[in-house]
Amino acid sequence: MRYIYIFATLFFTVYGQMILKWRIMKLNWSMPSTGWWDMIVSYTKFLFDPFIFSGFLSAFIASVCWSMAMTKFQITEAYPFMSLAPAIVFLLGIWLLGETFTIGKVVGLILIIVGLIVTVKY
Repeated sequence: MRYIYIFATLFFTVYGQMILKWRIMKLNWSMPSTGWWDMIVSYTKFLFDPFIFSGFLSAFIASVCWSMAMTKFQITEAYPFMSLAPAIVFLLGIWLLGETFTIGKVVGLILIIVGLIVTVKY
C-alpha cells in the first residue's frame, strides 16, 4: 500500500508533462519576443488556460505525493522509480502526441528499465 505514493507521484508528474505539451501544441503557443509587457500578458493568458493550470496543479500534487512517499521510503529506495517518468512520457508521447520514434530512444528506454531493475533488486 505504501507504493501508492510513488505511483501517484509518477501519475501526476506524467499527466502534468503530457497535458502541458499537448496544450502548447494545440494553442500553437510561443513566448513573444516583442517586449516584457507582451511576454507577461501572453504568459498570464497561458497560465489561466484550464488545461495548463491543471498541469501546474498536477506538478504541485506530485510534489505532495513525493513528500508523503519520503515518509515511507528511504530516498535511495524510492527515487529509482522516478526514472519511469521519462519512459512513460516517451511511450505516451509517441502514442498520443505523434512524437518521433527512433532506435536511440528505444535503446534509452531499455537502459532506463534495466537500470531500474538493477537498482531496485541489488
